[in-house]
Amino acid sequence: MASIYRLTAADLPQLRKFWKDQWDDEFVVAHATIFRPETVSGFIALDDNTWIGLVTYTFLETDCEIVSLDSLRENEGIGTALVGKVVEEAQANQCRRVHLTTTNDNLCALGFYQKRGFQLCALRVNAISEARKLKPGIPLIGENNIPLRDEIELEMML
Repeated sequence: MASIYRLTAADLPQLRKFWKDQWDDEFVVAHATIFRPETVSGFIALDDNTWIGLVTYTFLETDCEIVSLDSLRENEGIGTALVGKVVEEAQANQCRRVHLTTTNDNLCALGFYQKRGFQLCALRVNAISEARKLKPGIPLIGENNIPLRDEIELEMML
């Protein structure tokens, strides 16, 4: 069973490596914003000292934004537990909502978040064209052979 720990400054080198392995770079882009390891908070899921899951997030005024979520072992509740920790953190910081951005091809993420109480709240048509200016390695074709074009925002009101 995985244990969940708060991300610390000592974890930043491993976070960079994890993002490089999972996201092909040491930073994440969403809604034309670059998120770097030193600008996010997060929780790590560890099993026998091995990273098996990670959620990163940031606060802006009364919003909490999930920047990234990765579970290396699906269907074990790791992603759900990590998102739950962020929701708890947002509530403790008196946020009014938790939100995140995903892409039109990420059908698994769309289902995952909606099953956990998130709702669609915005569609940014062709936003990935702008994201590619910041991160040229973003592919043209995404998961399920779907053209990667749009950003979809989901939110959970607290």
